[in-house]
Amino acid sequence: MKTYLVTGAAGFIGANYIKYILAKHSDIKVVILDALTYAGNLGTIAKDIDNERCVFIKGDIGSRDVVDSLFAEYRFDYVVNFAAESLVDRSIENPQLFLITNILGTQNLLDCARRAWVMGKDEQGYPTWRKGVRYHQVSTDEVYGSLGAEGYFTETTPLCPHSPYSASKTSADLFVMAYHDTYKMPVTITRCSNNYGPYHFPEKLIPLIIKNILEGKHLPVYGDGSNVRDWLYVEDHCKAIDLVVREGQDGEVYNVGGHNEKTNLEIVKLTISTIHRLMAENPEYRQVLKKKVKDENGDISIEWINEDLITFVKDRLGHDQRYAIDPTKITNALGWYPETKFEVGIVKTIEWYLANQAWVEEVTSGDYQGYYEKMYGK
Repeated sequence: MKTYLVTGAAGFIGANYIKYILAKHSDIKVVILDALTYAGNLGTIAKDIDNERCVFIKGDIGSRDVVDSLFAEYRFDYVVNFAAESLVDRSIENPQLFLITNILGTQNLLDCARRAWVMGKDEQGYPTWRKGVRYHQVSTDEVYGSLGAEGYFTETTPLCPHSPYSASKTSADLFVMAYHDTYKMPVTITRCSNNYGPYHFPEKLIPLIIKNILEGKHLPVYGDGSNVRDWLYVEDHCKAIDLVVREGQDGEVYNVGGHNEKTNLEIVKLTISTIHRLMAENPEYRQVLKKKVKDENGDISIEWINEDLITFVKDRLGHDQRYAIDPTKITNALGWYPETKFEVGIVKTIEWYLANQAWVEEVTSGDYQGYYEKMYGK
């Protein structure tokens, strides 16, 4: 049996990951460490926590005492680090918070793992490691900076972060590789493109647009909406991480991309048209609309769900123009490829949100509402 420490698993990608590995592997135990900050929601993973195969611990990855005690109790084989402050806009407002969690937290995890996993020294003085262990860092394509109209990020693209968020993730990646180079620590890194899918916190583009449409609000689009992102369905990403953790080569970086490039404006327009179509084909979906306008027949109208909802807002500071990932390395090495076309994944995502409004209400109370009003107005 393999025992995992998965940090940040009450967040979007981490929650999907533990659901995926618990369903796929019967011979594992998962310990979740999460501080439950603004984007972490215990309700997302409550049904997965049974205190046998899956255990939850509330705590900070930056606490040496907490992490050391978990290593002593559970004898982890794998550490998979999702824990991070992740919203670029928040990093512009409060850069220091991102340094504390994303850099110092990562370094603490690495050092706790080193103390637990090192068995001795070899003839050259390098540490010898317990067999079968691995530290895996979940990173982002934003560490590479911005692309022009053509080309793709590869694993050899120079790191060139532009925001405090991406600078903190770049620093964390460099620490991970430094532990590999200095201590021969068994590590891997994955760098993914923009994820979407179930359980996505609604400050990110796609869930924000879905939420605002259902509430009859305007749909904020930065600048002219021309910024391009490569979209990856979250389950495809989880499959990639699972492969790398179990079969990846020590010391390697693997890019994980979706081959689904869209401008932000295209994403918003497609989301509008998809929600309109789904509600036209399935009138029962209209019941989740907060804005209920009746048509001449007394039915809930959806005529107002159109591109007139789009409103362009002041662009983000230092907004990267284009991200696009080349996943050739992970495809050739491990056989992974993005299975979900965007046109399929966006329908699955919207249908999930329509069916899970109670979850949306739970995660968007309090802190989120104040933050949204500050960023975009009421």
